[in-house]
Amino acid sequence: MAYVRRDAGTLTRAEQRRFVKALLEVKRRGEYDEFVRMHIEYFSADGEHGPRAAHMAPSFLPWHRRFLLDLEGALRRVDSSVTVPYWDWTRDRTTTSTPWTAHLLGGDGRRSDHQVTTGPFAHREGHWTLKVNVTDRVFLTRDLGRPGNPIGLPTRSELEWALKDPVYDTAPWDSTVTRGFRNKLEGWGAGRGNTAWRNHNRVHGWVGGDMLGGASVNDPVFWLHHAFIDLQWYRWQRRHRDARYLPATPPRRGDRQHGRIVARRQSLPPWDVTPAELEDVGRIYRYA
Repeated sequence: MAYVRRDAGTLTRAEQRRFVKALLEVKRRGEYDEFVRMHIEYFSADGEHGPRAAHMAPSFLPWHRRFLLDLEGALRRVDSSVTVPYWDWTRDRTTTSTPWTAHLLGGDGRRSDHQVTTGPFAHREGHWTLKVNVTDRVFLTRDLGRPGNPIGLPTRSELEWALKDPVYDTAPWDSTVTRGFRNKLEGWGAGRGNTAWRNHNRVHGWVGGDMLGGASVNDPVFWLHHAFIDLQWYRWQRRHRDARYLPATPPRRGDRQHGRIVARRQSLPPWDVTPAELEDVGRIYRYA
């Protein structure tokens, strides 16, 4: 039977505790840091050589769907009642609303060094030491809203702008495309600075701190954010029922994306699964 992912804002205090406890146990076992390493490894950009699976590519959505399933599996091996909740950032939009509460993810970082000092993931609690990072810092950081360079969360209308596009993705299948649901949701836009970030990317920028860059998995909000992004793909699929993941076939030799992106029935690294196999997850989970 399919399990249910729920809005983090609807969880009871007991459900919040079970989710946090399972996450801390996955961290204690050393499994969590492997997820951080994997995300860093697959955080490749348009200008880099080699294949792109996790970002700036059509497989952004199936890659993170499988990534979420792996983390969820680790949590459920600890406590079978736990699923990954989602953070609806079109509704919970302040620095003190869900999920920034003492019983869930803790709050903002302090002004001096952005260190998170509240909640179960604060370094001083002794359960959340960063071991895989691009710096030698061991504590979690956040800079919600980035007051020094203010940025706002995406709105419902900005999310709708992505959802109403009936095409999944278009050539050249990277961060420069202006049509297609995938990049409108992933959020690579024209220009420079905060205004170029849309939807998914803007949320990473709004949280700031460790959510900026390949090691963003160090902040547990990564999973709540990506569960909400996954929900948007789920909703898009139901709105555009005849639409499928694109490209259907790999770019031909001579195309600059040849060998760099994953077509519908190609294996999605590092797993032996295809985007086509990840399009329908109804037998695994559903959203409330």
